[in-house]
Amino acid sequence: MPMKKNKKCPEGLATWWSSYADMISLLLVFFVIMFSTATIDGSELKLILSAFQGVGTMQGGNTLDSEGKLASLGNNIMSMPSRQSGKALDRARRLAVSVLQPEISSKMVRVTEDERGVVISLASDAFFRSASAELNIEEARRTIQNIAKLIKSEEMKGRKFRVEGHTDSVPTDESSPWRTNWDLSTARAINVLYYLKDFNVDDKSMQIAGFSDTVPLATNDTEEGRAYNRRVDIIILSDAHL
Repeated sequence: MPMKKNKKCPEGLATWWSSYADMISLLLVFFVIMFSTATIDGSELKLILSAFQGVGTMQGGNTLDSEGKLASLGNNIMSMPSRQSGKALDRARRLAVSVLQPEISSKMVRVTEDERGVVISLASDAFFRSASAELNIEEARRTIQNIAKLIKSEEMKGRKFRVEGHTDSVPTDESSPWRTNWDLSTARAINVLYYLKDFNVDDKSMQIAGFSDTVPLATNDTEEGRAYNRRVDIIILSDAHL
């Protein structure tokens, strides 16, 4: 009796693999879009999502053509400007830490990063006499020179900076030239800017602000906390805070 031949299996992948691969690709693009929505307003997001109307109905969506607003939005998503800005600020932070390492080691300066950008905090007690806006330049000269060097560096070209003055919650003395802590905090910021200008910093790239005691870093109930709050911040501004 002749033996039956085994039935040959069809070659290639199963037909469902093609649909599955398309679905995975669409999901990947969808999550990329969700990740980058911080840089896109609501109307623009609707335009982008219209390209994926076919996911649920299987009727197909709009194409991100090579011309027009949809294409432009697609290019913006792929370039991820928020990530590029984050990398630039990270480089700025590392450069600041490198330039100001002696001051950081002696705890005269702190370098941190927040929503404003890279923050270089000058401990007020180390740079200003008590209840005074006059910079103790003999103590501060090297630090101001190093900050000026940082601001003028090629890596900082095109960036904006802000000098912020902060105080503790203790009111100024009635005999003081500074009527309130608002005056004192602003005067300290202005004086730091003047010394930066003396070291050839272009003031067109600078901003100043005084915040009195409204942005404390610690409690004002202790002397240690108040000393921590008395400070001048020099900020390498993020793109969102220009």
